[in-house]
Amino acid sequence: MAEPAKMPATEPVLEVSGLEVHYGHAHALQGVSFSLERGVLAIVGRNGMGKTTLCNALMGLIPASGGSARSQGIDLLGLAPNEVVNLGIGYVPQGRRVWASLSVDEHLRLSARNGTKDSNWTVDRIYKTFPRLAERKKNGGAQLSGGEQQMLAISRALLANPKLLIMDEPTEGLAPVIVDQVSEMLRRLADEGDISVLLIEQNLGVATSVASRVAVMVNGRLVREMPAQELAQDHELQQRLLGVRTHGEEHAPAPAQEAVEERPETVIFQVRRSAEDDGGAAALPPAAAPVGYTAARAPTRWSQGNPLQASVVETEEIIAEARDNAPAEMQVPVAQLVGRSCYVAGTFDTKGRELGFLANCLQKLGLRTVTVDLSTSQMPSAADIGPQEVARFHPKGTGAVFTNDRGQAVSAMAEAFERFILSRRDVGGIVSAGGSGGTSLATPAMRRLPIGVPKVMVSTVASGDVRRYVGPSDICMMYSVTDVSGINRISEQVLSNAAHALAGMVSHARRGASSAKPAVGLTMFGVTTPCVQAVQKALEERFDCLVFHATGTGGQSMEKLADSGLLSGVIDVTTTEVCDHLFGGVFSAGEERFDAIIRSKIPYVASAGALDMVNFGPIDTVPAAYRGRNLYQHNPQVTLMRTTAAENERMGRWIGEKLNRMDGPVRFLIPERGVSLLDVPGKPFHDPAADAAFFKTLEATVRQNERRKIIRLPYDLNDPAFAAALVKTFLELIDRNGR
Repeated sequence: MAEPAKMPATEPVLEVSGLEVHYGHAHALQGVSFSLERGVLAIVGRNGMGKTTLCNALMGLIPASGGSARSQGIDLLGLAPNEVVNLGIGYVPQGRRVWASLSVDEHLRLSARNGTKDSNWTVDRIYKTFPRLAERKKNGGAQLSGGEQQMLAISRALLANPKLLIMDEPTEGLAPVIVDQVSEMLRRLADEGDISVLLIEQNLGVATSVASRVAVMVNGRLVREMPAQELAQDHELQQRLLGVRTHGEEHAPAPAQEAVEERPETVIFQVRRSAEDDGGAAALPPAAAPVGYTAARAPTRWSQGNPLQASVVETEEIIAEARDNAPAEMQVPVAQLVGRSCYVAGTFDTKGRELGFLANCLQKLGLRTVTVDLSTSQMPSAADIGPQEVARFHPKGTGAVFTNDRGQAVSAMAEAFERFILSRRDVGGIVSAGGSGGTSLATPAMRRLPIGVPKVMVSTVASGDVRRYVGPSDICMMYSVTDVSGINRISEQVLSNAAHALAGMVSHARRGASSAKPAVGLTMFGVTTPCVQAVQKALEERFDCLVFHATGTGGQSMEKLADSGLLSGVIDVTTTEVCDHLFGGVFSAGEERFDAIIRSKIPYVASAGALDMVNFGPIDTVPAAYRGRNLYQHNPQVTLMRTTAAENERMGRWIGEKLNRMDGPVRFLIPERGVSLLDVPGKPFHDPAADAAFFKTLEATVRQNERRKIIRLPYDLNDPAFAAALVKTFLELIDRNGR
């Protein structure tokens, strides 16, 4: 490796000025400025404030959109991560990020720079500094506890022999004894003076005991910088800037300082440990009603308080119960879950205890959790991410969410949560619990996540018709049996099962598809089956053919896969769902049919399959206005109605306008002699004039060009020659577009 660059000693080790970072339209860092001459500077703040974004921008992992960052006079912005490291900057990322398959010794040997003359940190020195790593040198990353993984992550950074060490949440998830060891190591580094440290930390006790100065980050801005001891001693300021509270504060008007002086043994702190972290007991997360406490120890987690105010006795009972119910063999090594978190979302003002139980179960299994409060009551929230932070994602701002109309507030919060969840890059899975309102809040966001991301909804309405909640997504609905109201012998078992189900899905998620072949989506109905089967047979050696039943949800599911990037192309033989959407049938895929093709721009070949029929239930359910029409009883549960020429004209315009919005390669093949098995000579729906009305209107509506074409063919839809034409056209588009 290249030797770290020699830099002038007179310049600050890190100087940041007006740093800006955007994620799309989201403004993550807003004019961040600070200077670190030497020593330790801690940046503290609640979750979601932009601290990790700052680290990633400084290390070249994400691009900055403005401002500057310099290390001893050398610009950092625009450099690749390895170039930043070569300038003498080490990085300890949040979540440890060790390799599961490499041993401790292999990690360290790969990171060592023993060939440079400034190699103060060597593998041997690491083993002397961290004797536990020496004992575990042959163990793989996935076999280490959380504390051991953190030691390894720090050691890996030190072996770069940095002048500046950027540490993102180094004590997150560690048992207290390990936190003390990490803190002592940081103090020792600061005292030696060879390495300066930018410490990103939520543990306020660690930050104020290690750093000489502390800066507070709120919503992407540094709002205050002060001596560390000043913040440590000013409890009112802690509460105002960070949301720290002390036990009993909600019940008495006495200032936080007085409460601490009178009852130092009851200073509350909220812990987020996992059972795999050096044997530390896993306490309930900030989202849960109960919080832990320790004698004469400063607050280490902040929130906006605990609205449910459960007793300490209840807390200890729930913690012990959760610990006892989590067998060690079920724990998931954190190294297997790098970059993935389990999101626990719901209304913490009314379901805090149940949601906290879910989060605690997941933590006991070794998974990282993020709790998200979707309450609309504006009560203080103890979740990692409060309702105000979620509401900011609503297009009209928080004012559109927090209204006096509960129905409107729930709908607005659901919309905000949809946008919020799409902004998160670490979603490994999501779970929620609630009644009809909570289910309506959580499931729209679940539906927006890609197919394959685990989703579990524990709901009181899960035993009924859940189509409007699940839609085309792969949400697992679990009936709560009892109401989601407290922890009892039934709810405990159901919620525990839900947590274990999510944990299994997240920790054993498949990496990539089971087939190496690209996937193609096809739509089929009973009356288009011969055509689709012929297409499938012709393509199956080269493609993984996914056939969807065009019953409304089928078309939605296919488009969901297109949105998720799981399809290389679509052969939309059966577009019949448009009939039901426009004319009141039971198999509508909604107004959004074809929109995923518009967004994804994947190769698209379509036809007019089964546009000759609208679907209803049993014959006595056909609307009175249609009773005199050409009806055909497909089976006792399905009645078909032949579409008219006027209806076909309307469909031609509707589909044509959708095709005009498609910028990807598009071909629509017209079967001139019939669009289904019922639309051929001698069959009940044969009506060439009605079909011609669709064909003519479609051609008149579509703006044809090189990428978008309508092709007429002298066959009926189920003629083998028509299937062959679909295959030939699709392969031409695929090959032309390099798929």
